[in-house]
Amino acid sequence: MALGRLTGVGVGPGDPELVTVRGARLIAEAGVVAYHCAQHGRSVARAAAAPYLRSGPNGTGQVEEVLRYPVTTEGTDHPGGYAGALADFYDEATSRLAAHLEAGRDVVVLCEGDPGFYGSYQHLHTRLRGRFSAEIVPGVSSVAAAAAAVGQPLVQHDESLTVLAGTLPADVLRARLAGAGGDAVAILKLGRTFDKVRAALSDTGLLDRAQYVERAGTDAQRVAPLTEVDPATVPYMSLALIPGRGERAPAPPGVTVVGLGPGDPAWLTPESAAAIANATDLVGYRSYLDRVPQRPGQRRHGSGNTVEARRAALALDLAVKGGRVVVVSSGDPGVFAMAAAVLEEAASDIGRWGEVGVEVLPGVTAAQAVASRAGAPLGHDYCVISLSDRLKPWEVIAGRIAQAAAADLVLALYNPASRTRTWQVAAVRDLVLRHRRPGTPVVVGRNVGRAGEEVSITTLAELEPPAIDMNTLLIIGSSTTQVGTQGGRATVFTPRHYGPEPGQQVPEPQMPERSHVPS
Repeated sequence: MALGRLTGVGVGPGDPELVTVRGARLIAEAGVVAYHCAQHGRSVARAAAAPYLRSGPNGTGQVEEVLRYPVTTEGTDHPGGYAGALADFYDEATSRLAAHLEAGRDVVVLCEGDPGFYGSYQHLHTRLRGRFSAEIVPGVSSVAAAAAAVGQPLVQHDESLTVLAGTLPADVLRARLAGAGGDAVAILKLGRTFDKVRAALSDTGLLDRAQYVERAGTDAQRVAPLTEVDPATVPYMSLALIPGRGERAPAPPGVTVVGLGPGDPAWLTPESAAAIANATDLVGYRSYLDRVPQRPGQRRHGSGNTVEARRAALALDLAVKGGRVVVVSSGDPGVFAMAAAVLEEAASDIGRWGEVGVEVLPGVTAAQAVASRAGAPLGHDYCVISLSDRLKPWEVIAGRIAQAAAADLVLALYNPASRTRTWQVAAVRDLVLRHRRPGTPVVVGRNVGRAGEEVSITTLAELEPPAIDMNTLLIIGSSTTQVGTQGGRATVFTPRHYGPEPGQQVPEPQMPERSHVPS
């Protein structure tokens, strides 16, 4: 006997006329129609599909499987709590539908809105698709229906749409609203979350644009400015909608210096992403510009790695001519990067660039990225030093290394080596060994956040200079830094306290002096 076919059919927000032609046909043809509902038994999805159900005498009708949730907003005495109750419910629902499918009956599961848009059908689909033929028929989503009800375009031109759940923690909700950059936002699952959502919209300056839509696409539809809604009247099936503005107000001319982070696009902040999107011109080291997606009409000005002043002057001149210029840096632009170069260049000719606005947007630093991969080696006092002697003499670097080591600071070392600088790492190791034990933990991070990422943990005595290059960052622990095992992997952390008693002095190990500095 042939097995039945499983189909999740989106029936839209509630109006039967918003069911797709394909969805209506599949509903009418199915031997079994299943739908979710709360304990009261009413189902918006079933009501929307009602005109397309078939019925008749002598068993010619369809089998209806009512998938009644054991819990929605009320409490539960299930030993596994809400998650446990729902898991048992879906296991039981899966068994019921599997019996029909094994008997050769086609099953359609009705889903309000679109099955892939917070749809309950997805739980059944993932459980059954490996055993039976399963497909999804999209439907009109609640967001699309709400936008139609408001009567305004949701997104236009190059705007983005951010969809959020009102159940998110308040701080996360505020951060994501701010990250939307003023573009369109939809916040679902209001009900008990309404006050929190309203406060987040107010905090991010979006409240006056927010529209409230309740039961979009049904006879009970309600649309109003969100500021006029009584929280006591808000049902779960409602959402807040902030339509797009159509066209962004152009940012004023100027220079914005942004940090792309160490490499992983997920580490680019929403603020920096918005600045890049609004720029007329991008200026930067070519390999960093390659990490930024091409945008139509945006001019790109790439250059080599050792012409920071020239790049800064170019960015400032473009801004004088009316450009919205973004200078891109890796990591954080204020840490051994372009922010200082731009500001220094601007200060060198006030008559030429004194009226140019310069903004610096922070980014995830390489030190933070490497530290996060290893655990928390920067958990106590630390210092950041570049080993490059291109802009400062080695004697200055060595003096700072020695003083930081004597002060028992964790060291985060940038630019440890290059093709022409191959001896500094060994020299630093020897300098630090005068003040630290040979077993002091050292984190070696290479290409963190990029292809070929490598993170290893070694000791100061065993640090191998030949393995270090320009794409590497070193973190040398203090006297209190420890190595442990967590979840099956080694972790490094520096305690926030200092010894068993506050203020206790840590003895400095006396090591024989060595030097790899060339004569």
